[in-house]
Amino acid sequence: MTTLDGFQTDDRTDRTPEPHDSRLREVTAARQEAVAALFDPVTCRHLEELGVGPGWRCWEVGAGGATVAAWLAKRAGPTGKVVLTDTDASRAEAAARPVESRVHRLGRDEPPGEGFDLVHARLTLAGTPDPDRALRTMIRALRPGGRLLVEEADLELQPLLCPEESGAEQQLGNRLRLGLRHLLARQGVDLAHGRRLPRLLREAGLRRVEADVYVPLASEACGRLETATVAQHRATLTAAGVTTDEEIDRHLANVAAGGMDLAATPLVSVRGRRP
Repeated sequence: MTTLDGFQTDDRTDRTPEPHDSRLREVTAARQEAVAALFDPVTCRHLEELGVGPGWRCWEVGAGGATVAAWLAKRAGPTGKVVLTDTDASRAEAAARPVESRVHRLGRDEPPGEGFDLVHARLTLAGTPDPDRALRTMIRALRPGGRLLVEEADLELQPLLCPEESGAEQQLGNRLRLGLRHLLARQGVDLAHGRRLPRLLREAGLRRVEADVYVPLASEACGRLETATVAQHRATLTAAGVTTDEEIDRHLANVAAGGMDLAATPLVSVRGRRP
């Protein structure tokens, strides 16, 4: 799954990369690297504030680039345990030791264990067939007092690629962003899922629920993420009549020139404790 900003919805738009399709795998890797560069500092700040340390048992849901799982393994140390799960066997197996990796379908399979001190999912929950069931699965895997950190996109909070639309380049970028956002909404993607998470965690019985929102702006990684996202969704955009190949080439050239202040989709980070 990946949204228009590299988030989790690509099985709703373009097909999942096949092992033999090296170009799509390259795009996926570039997107994961950009997402890690933009959001790992935010995620790790939350994990530090939650107190992750030696001996912790952690479940990382969704491999991505496995950077967060590696960070958790370093903090948990030899007396701790980090289990990383993903629906894609190749991504799960790519995790470096001492992370324990497993193939797992969130919301369909049973948790990969019980009594976790921490369960973390970033840009994963909204892409599951049943997000409510997936959330209950993660909470059930926590020990009493265990922490849950869920991070999701909210495309409605700030829908533009260029918040300051100061010229033709920015206008084109925003038209492409809004066009793909419209296509995702037509396909049933919940564009405002992130803002619902605090309420969902409270309704699920978690305590001390807190949230914040991070919107990257004018970062080099925003350009890399936009380039990878447009490359992945190019066929979808042109087939739907949102844009043309010529306009996409012009937009990618504008992004590469580095003269636009690009924004990534807001990331909503929500955390709580199981009673």
